[in-house]
Amino acid sequence: MASQEQKTIEEYFQPAFALMKPAREASPFIFSSPHSGQIYPAAFLQSSKLTSTQLRSSEDAYVNDLFAHVADQGAHFIHALVPRAYLDLNRHPHELDPKLFARPLPDFAMHDSIKVKSGLGVIARFVSEGREIYTNKLDLDDAQTRINRLYFPYHNALRALIAHTQTSHQHAILIDCHSMPSGNLPDFQDIPPDFVLGNQFNKSCDYELTQLVRAQLQSMGYHVNVNKPYAGGYVTKEYGKPQNGVHVLQIEINRRLYLNERTLEKTRGFEELCANLQILTNKLITSLPDLSYGTSLAAE
Repeated sequence: MASQEQKTIEEYFQPAFALMKPAREASPFIFSSPHSGQIYPAAFLQSSKLTSTQLRSSEDAYVNDLFAHVADQGAHFIHALVPRAYLDLNRHPHELDPKLFARPLPDFAMHDSIKVKSGLGVIARFVSEGREIYTNKLDLDDAQTRINRLYFPYHNALRALIAHTQTSHQHAILIDCHSMPSGNLPDFQDIPPDFVLGNQFNKSCDYELTQLVRAQLQSMGYHVNVNKPYAGGYVTKEYGKPQNGVHVLQIEINRRLYLNERTLEKTRGFEELCANLQILTNKLITSLPDLSYGTSLAAE
């Protein structure tokens, strides 16, 4: 007999992600958004002590809308339908939090990782501002069901896209798209950045790719930081292998540019930002022949 967790997944997440394919594959670019899922199952809401709006505070709201145009420009775009508060696709699948579960974790669990200790494992204990999600402890089997039925299909699809793109273009460039809260940026007392680019300190992609994105955003008047305070998450670390022809750059967008962070409604800035991102991604795709995809800088 199917568990309640299985029934929930079958009702709400078939599939766990959306994939937008270009009519004509014109570039080696793939765009992804693992945190923009907006489907909150009724059973999950009932299990939480938080309101739906509070749960959405960890969501990269509308990032999937901001980058939906890339398929028309010749790139693939994969984005989550699963919300981050339910399952975090930008974590290692073994990053399990022992404080969440009623029984001991298996030996393979990475319970000592920095993210898990912060309550932000593959199944989060907290959303933003340290608000605890669940009323009661979770069943470990239910957690594994989420991972097996939702996490792995997303990453299998992403790996397949990368492999397909490498076959077609000899290399693949993945842009992992995120948003960041405006009021929770450490180390910025003066001007907080509009964008933060993360390349694992030049390890996950060719330096020229980062430079091109930064220069284009700065030309539009945006304040851009690189690797501070976000150098890239699991997707950037796991898939960014320039020496193997796979380049990954994480982009974090300050939510104040397009979102009312209290009501989670789009502001008038959304359309301007969307138009500028279309210019950026078009520049990326059309400037590809001018980029140097050597590995010397990436290895430093």
